[in-house]
Amino acid sequence: MTQTPRILTDDDRWSFNGGTHTSLYEILGAHSDKSGTTFRVWAPSATRVEVIGDFNSWEDGWALNPDRSGIWSGHIPGIEEGEIYKYRITPAEGPAFDKADPFAFRAQEPPRTASVVWDLDYEWADEAWMKTRGDKNAYDSPISIYEVHLGSWRYEPGGYRAIAHQLADYVLETGFTHVELLPVMEHPFYGSWGYQSTGYFAATSRYGTPQDLMYFVDYLHQKGIGVILDWVPSHFPSDAHGLAAFDGTHLYEHSDPQLGYHPDWDSLIFNYDRFEVRSFLLSSALFWLDKYHADGIRVDAVASMLYRDYSRKEGEWIPNEFGGRENLGAISLLQLINTNAYARYPDIQMYAEESTAFPMVTHPTDYGGLGFGQKWDMGWMNDTLRYVSKDPVHRRHHHDVLSFRMVYAFNENFTLPLSHDEVVHGKGSLLNKQPGDRWQQFAGLRLLYAYQWAQPGKKLLFMGSEFGVADEWNHEQELDWAVAAADENVGVTRWVSDLNSLMRENPALHERDSDPSGFQWVVGNDDANSVYAFLRLDSSGNPLLFVANFTPVVRHDYRLGVPGDADWKEVLNGDDLRYGGSGIINPGTLSAGLVPSHGFERSITVTVPPLTGVFLTPA
Repeated sequence: MTQTPRILTDDDRWSFNGGTHTSLYEILGAHSDKSGTTFRVWAPSATRVEVIGDFNSWEDGWALNPDRSGIWSGHIPGIEEGEIYKYRITPAEGPAFDKADPFAFRAQEPPRTASVVWDLDYEWADEAWMKTRGDKNAYDSPISIYEVHLGSWRYEPGGYRAIAHQLADYVLETGFTHVELLPVMEHPFYGSWGYQSTGYFAATSRYGTPQDLMYFVDYLHQKGIGVILDWVPSHFPSDAHGLAAFDGTHLYEHSDPQLGYHPDWDSLIFNYDRFEVRSFLLSSALFWLDKYHADGIRVDAVASMLYRDYSRKEGEWIPNEFGGRENLGAISLLQLINTNAYARYPDIQMYAEESTAFPMVTHPTDYGGLGFGQKWDMGWMNDTLRYVSKDPVHRRHHHDVLSFRMVYAFNENFTLPLSHDEVVHGKGSLLNKQPGDRWQQFAGLRLLYAYQWAQPGKKLLFMGSEFGVADEWNHEQELDWAVAAADENVGVTRWVSDLNSLMRENPALHERDSDPSGFQWVVGNDDANSVYAFLRLDSSGNPLLFVANFTPVVRHDYRLGVPGDADWKEVLNGDDLRYGGSGIINPGTLSAGLVPSHGFERSITVTVPPLTGVFLTPA
């Protein structure tokens, strides 16, 4: 269904040039109607801009006309949906060159690089989800995220649509509440996993059309599953057809390489101080919330945006106007994006992958915060993986590595990630990070997940980790589903599924994730036994007790102080035979006797199995 393209108004020009336009995708790019297609592109330093494609044999382009805001426009009769095109740009100096459309809704499947005239008409059927998703994304809701790279999760010839059915069934079976997709924005190099984006408004054609991705989101919504999209405003690749030197000048990227070049990724950094670039990125973030019904945006590499000296040595960076290292333009842009995202879609969540101690990432912008809803707790991830990688005999000397988190756990709204970054580039799988023989490795993996789910914060786990894949992730092949069917691996999957069920069913494990009153240490200093125990409390004060033994030695008759006067029962034990454990459990009820311990009047004694996490509640 075609419609009349939106008119470019003076208000559009004013807000675009002022850095506050929220929906540039409605006016820039290619928009078709019954008579043809209107093309608009921003190229203020160009001396001539033409549209070329199959329709003119890629020669003798159709010239566009410029306006005072730097936007070139023109209507070409007869151009219909599906036509491929580029812009031929003549710079102020030098020969003309061809560029893809920064605002295209679709691109050719790589390695081809042309843009495709396409509309985004789609009949959504997720009304029920959209009306209630605020409850699913709330700070006091159970959120467990399954992180997925679509190209290597499972090979499906049907692309987005076929994957939607397979993935939804699997997510429901394993109990995750949300799926997070590694970037599905168009990207030329498959090996970048989508983190080198060229299509900030185009879903990658590798898995189908834009409507196919909409169907994917729609289908998961109808099954009660949220969808979070990774998005990369921190840098972009220098491919010739992309944003780099778009009109012959440093249009999108900063002209000074100390601000405009990223040494880690050999890519270009947006000029966050340029108003039109701010409008571009602001519109891109809101686009995926608007047109694709995304339930959240996870902003990649936020730390690299916040600091001008990120990954740079002394003398390789330029201080800000006050002499500091903060990138003030990037900070204000992130605040602008988050403010607009929550104003327009208050029922979503904005996630920050931020690896430093930058203050108030998840605090409101009105109080000087960045305005995100959630921050990835990279400190927890690094500390925890460093601890569990040590031989258990040495863990007693590093006891505070795990307990340290509670010093800062409530400074932000945290998501605890065990993401794709931890299982690539020679880091090995989460299973192979565990020391010991094969039994101890699987036990240690189940303990790692028990500890993650017991901690305050939302949860994220990368695909394959939920069944204990042994090999590190390879984006060139699908997950080893044959291994997933082995008994040991089935036990891990069952454990993750039961952890998700317990988290959903017991409010103590999610209602106060960002509230210090929802956590209380019971045992935090037993370095001799490498045991930790703590309480989680729901909004009514109802407790859940978690105890973890990070050694392969059984702890018999281990005394734990408990609140109240009720007896207790074990509700989940990672050493249960059904998970592949040795079968050491605490059956029946555990009497809370009048024996003071750990600051409580009553206590219970439990058997804590080797390399196991145990969850207990009042009987």
